[in-house]
Amino acid sequence: MATDPRATLRAGLPDRYLTPEDLAAMLVLPIETVYHWRKQRIGPPGFRVGRHVRYDPAAVRAWIDQQTDRDAA
Repeated sequence: MATDPRATLRAGLPDRYLTPEDLAAMLVLPIETVYHWRKQRIGPPGFRVGRHVRYDPAAVRAWIDQQTDRDAA
């Protein structure tokens, strides 16, 4: 049986777009921090759906990996 490539890519993250509240809960930080990151363009890349902000779980995982690699160097 072939493995679902989405499962590998998402590495345990939900198979849906994340809200800012989801991101704050995942990273255990205040929602204000998520909004500040977005305003300063320093957090994971998000996108708008109408007036709502959403985050792709794969992009969040890549951003976390990038932060981990940067801090390890």
